[in-house]
Amino acid sequence: MKAAALLLAGSMALAACASDEGGSGSASGGSSSAGGADLKIGLAFDTGGRGDKSFNDSAYAGVEAAIKANGGEVQTLSPNSDASNRADLLTQLADGGYDPVIAVGFAYGDIIGDIAKQYPDTTFAVVDSSGKDASGQPLGAGNVTGLLFAANEGSFLGGVAAALKSETGHVGFVGGVETPLIQSFQAGYVAGAKAVNPNIAVDVQYISPAGDFSGFSDPAKGKIVAQGMYDKGADIVYAAAGGSGIGVFQAAAASNKRAIGVDSDQYQTVGDPALQPVIMTSVLKRVDNAVEAFIGDFADGNVKGGEDVVNDLSTDGVGLATSGGFIDDIADQIDEYKQKIVSGDITVPTTP
Repeated sequence: MKAAALLLAGSMALAACASDEGGSGSASGGSSSAGGADLKIGLAFDTGGRGDKSFNDSAYAGVEAAIKANGGEVQTLSPNSDASNRADLLTQLADGGYDPVIAVGFAYGDIIGDIAKQYPDTTFAVVDSSGKDASGQPLGAGNVTGLLFAANEGSFLGGVAAALKSETGHVGFVGGVETPLIQSFQAGYVAGAKAVNPNIAVDVQYISPAGDFSGFSDPAKGKIVAQGMYDKGADIVYAAAGGSGIGVFQAAAASNKRAIGVDSDQYQTVGDPALQPVIMTSVLKRVDNAVEAFIGDFADGNVKGGEDVVNDLSTDGVGLATSGGFIDDIADQIDEYKQKIVSGDITVPTTP
């Protein structure tokens, strides 16, 4: 179960929105150090691009930190409106001599192996997807590293926090797109809530179905879905929905309820002080740390490729944000559940 979770789990950027013909991008650089003056990083965003205050922004923060430490420059590209040009983005970056090339998001998992095979001398990484195929063989020419996250484990703690803080015994989950990855967030959240209160009601709804990635960048629909849950009695809603999470926060504020963010510490990144009081916590997926570490290893010549780097509770690759102090009073209880997961006493499910 845990191995499946890590393959599921676990979503760089100065980019503007892309046209249907291709990806848009921009470049930035930093002062060189540690021999990194020639480091050229290619970054392909997930849907929503930079400014989602979630998954993509966290990835880009990791790139910024890596450039600060190692020097070099970065070129970023974003998918077009229907994200049909993902392969073109990776090809464009590889053709431009960028190395490593990092794909942000599991949706690149289906195509990155084919692209990597065409560029055997380029090092690739993909966030939230494996560097191996279903049979365990390395993708491409053995030059793809998977950056994986046990998002179900972090979400379990989010469910624990929601159940401990709920005054109605009724909480909710808003998923961006109904995919196995986001379902692992759902599975962990529901399991955590029910571990605290077996009788708790957990509403679950997705903004868009599998294959339609608009659910990660549609705050208006996120607000409608969450508002429906608050109207039915939920007092805390977890938004695993990328840029659409802003809509969930807006619905929470309008209803005088609470919400849980995802990926980054959204209390710090939401950008609207009026929304901060409703963000009880965020389920952190430390994409920034994973990306920074990967680039650092690349700069040091320590990336082998064909392997997966797993980030879970045992490595603090996932966890809960404490900004605002809203969960300080339940910190000990949350830690108890964390230790049970790390020790193996609790096995967190990966599917609903």
